[in-house]
Amino acid sequence: MRSDMIQMLADMKPGFIRFPGGCIVEGFDLSQRYQWKKTIGPVEERQVMINRWNFEFAHRPTPDYFQTFGLGFFEYFQLAEDIGAEPLPILNAGMACQFNSAEVVPLSQIDPFVQDALDLIEFANGDTTTKWGRVRANLGHPSSFNLKLLGIGNENWGPQYIERLKVFSKAIKEKYPNIQLINSSGTDPNGERFDYLNWELRKMNADIIDEHYYRRPEWFLQNASRYDNYDRKGSKIFAGEYAAQSDKTVSVKNRNTWETAMAEAAFMTGMERNADVVCMASYAPLFAHVDGWQWTPDMIWVDNLQTFGTPNYYVQKLFSLNKGTNVVPLLENNKPLSGQNSLYASATIDKNTNELILKIVNASANEQSKNIEVEGIKKLGSSATLTVLKANGLDEVNSIANPTNVKPMEQIIKLKGKRISLPLAPYSFTIVRVKMS
Repeated sequence: MRSDMIQMLADMKPGFIRFPGGCIVEGFDLSQRYQWKKTIGPVEERQVMINRWNFEFAHRPTPDYFQTFGLGFFEYFQLAEDIGAEPLPILNAGMACQFNSAEVVPLSQIDPFVQDALDLIEFANGDTTTKWGRVRANLGHPSSFNLKLLGIGNENWGPQYIERLKVFSKAIKEKYPNIQLINSSGTDPNGERFDYLNWELRKMNADIIDEHYYRRPEWFLQNASRYDNYDRKGSKIFAGEYAAQSDKTVSVKNRNTWETAMAEAAFMTGMERNADVVCMASYAPLFAHVDGWQWTPDMIWVDNLQTFGTPNYYVQKLFSLNKGTNVVPLLENNKPLSGQNSLYASATIDKNTNELILKIVNASANEQSKNIEVEGIKKLGSSATLTVLKANGLDEVNSIANPTNVKPMEQIIKLKGKRISLPLAPYSFTIVRVKMS
């Protein structure tokens, strides 16, 4: 729990922390899956185990990569509580990674896996008279962690997943009906696997469907309106893992460039615009060591002494710190601004501060000016705070040597009446906050 790393996370004010992942949940085979009960109790008694990324990539061997579980489920719950985030644990669904061994527990032997899920909820929320609530109390936390969310499986797919998910869902909902369950839609945002799971999960009235997308920046720009036509009354969406890939998925050449961050910002305006459908979103992965990584890109990079946020980190942080409480329409020719003239936008109001918040991405090489007329209010304040994130080039990155090469810059602009005249720099992400009455 290095303080500089955790501070970077806390500064984002995240709504939740998804842990421990990810493919680590599944393991190469089930013997290597992540088991939460083995990660609590005295640190020196926790079982050391091989990390599945030890041998995952031939192009990036890490034969010394093991897990001590010095950071376990109890510490994760404490971390989430300390920084004001909801905990979101992900548990194994009785399936190992389907790209590796694809080992599956027979349905007749699934009960211990389901019991692990029930016990985790009791560990998090149960009072001190319960078996696992007493364990939590003995670890030093008698009060409940108030767990509300639980993920079953990670990137699992096919009929085998649905069969097992139904068993988990029935048992959990019978005992803990208020726990919201997050279900996998597979590895990709489209295709046969996705279509099958999306159909089956909606038939099950799944609480939340977990969509993942690791794609080129162009995909994010082209799909900024992805959720505009989703069913408003159906299952909610969790964008559980996403990151624009500067080269291609699972490439050692992927870098956290400004181009990838800007594309993500454009896509996120579509998620925010559809916040009645997309209830949660998280960039992934979160942390990586500059000399010890297996996957890139990653949001926050560290060495043994320092830490820095990528351009992608600043995009995430700006969205998080400027959420608002209610979405309002931002239209051009009566349509959402989602790619017209390479502009992408969303708008919210914050009822707590009585502010209007605009987010606009200019994904073109040209400076553009935009006049925005605000309707439905008496007047705007005489000035607005303008925050701009941009870089000298699309390939610009941050680094240990230059950690703030790409960072937000703030200024005040004057307003007249109910019109906001915005200069939009080439390849930029702009946020406007203005008081209203």
